[in-house]
Amino acid sequence: MVKKGLLQRLREGPVIGDGSYVFTLEKRTYVKAGPWTPEVVVEHPDAVKQLHKEYIRAGADVVQALTFYSTDDKLNLPGHEAGRTITCKDLNRQACTIAEEVVGESDVLICGALSPTPSYTEGKGKEAVQREFSKQVEAFVEHDVDFLLAEFIGYIEEAEWAIELLKSTGKPVACTLRTGPVGDNSSVPPGECAVRMARAGADVIGVNCKFDPTTCLKTVRMMKEALDQEGLSPFLMVQPVGFHCPEVEMEHDGYAMLPENPFALEPRQLTRFDVHKFARAAYELGVRYIGGCCGFEPHHIRAISEELSAERGGKLGEGSKKHVPWGGALTSSVLGTNRTKASREHWERVQPASGRPGHPNLQPKLMD
Repeated sequence: MVKKGLLQRLREGPVIGDGSYVFTLEKRTYVKAGPWTPEVVVEHPDAVKQLHKEYIRAGADVVQALTFYSTDDKLNLPGHEAGRTITCKDLNRQACTIAEEVVGESDVLICGALSPTPSYTEGKGKEAVQREFSKQVEAFVEHDVDFLLAEFIGYIEEAEWAIELLKSTGKPVACTLRTGPVGDNSSVPPGECAVRMARAGADVIGVNCKFDPTTCLKTVRMMKEALDQEGLSPFLMVQPVGFHCPEVEMEHDGYAMLPENPFALEPRQLTRFDVHKFARAAYELGVRYIGGCCGFEPHHIRAISEELSAERGGKLGEGSKKHVPWGGALTSSVLGTNRTKASREHWERVQPASGRPGHPNLQPKLMD
């Protein structure tokens, strides 16, 4: 079977990305919080395979090989244990092999993603930064992944350097910044960042992580307006965190500023119905690559798939066979209290409570 490529699919309609990896695998006891490095692909490959399978079952069109924070300079930072025994090439090759085994002969795309390198913030210059990027990309080219992504990039200059390197492979290139409305970590506005990414050659641009769906869509709207003014038309992409965090919208560090990050975020978790609204709003804004980042679980990806099923020719994941949207299956519950909730009207009206008396709705004080 010859798979349609990413760009052809984006021209035809929305593409559903996958969700959280290191955050979810930390909760499942396979990743260490702090370093957030992906040695799990070597130590516990079955755990990674299972999560890939869950996202595909939920309706994802893409799985990202788990290579987040896999650069050698990140693996060898003080307090990081992975670099003692594992190299970037080891991790990325194994991550690609796992993704290939899961995808098999299906039409799911494999994404090879590179992430920021400490060499940039240490001021080592373009050559050193691109050298670290090259180590990540080598495995992606060897395994002939379907497209490449530079994600979670904090500085537009680093993004431009990443795009330049990725374009040299001849594969489709996407790039997402970890930015909100205030701009990148150097305060370059989102619109200017978008224009620079497009002019650098990225086929798909947008934002991921750090901010919730509402803030991410505000940022993408700013990007789109600037692109339209310049007559540029890359595809748009958004992958927010799966937590409500409106109080950090104007902070560069986003939800990292919350005192409950990363171990007490559960009360802020998006519901599947929040994700339905997010997916619809993203699509109406013109975003065509829609997925999630930290905190987005398989049922969230299923919500995106179900919300946009009509725009995708009725396509759904296998997991939708065990689900009726908007609580429809509750009509068969033996509990009368559940049967009364079997309607879209109920779930659009309900306002979830945290169940935590005395706790604030929003954090009055953020972290320094």
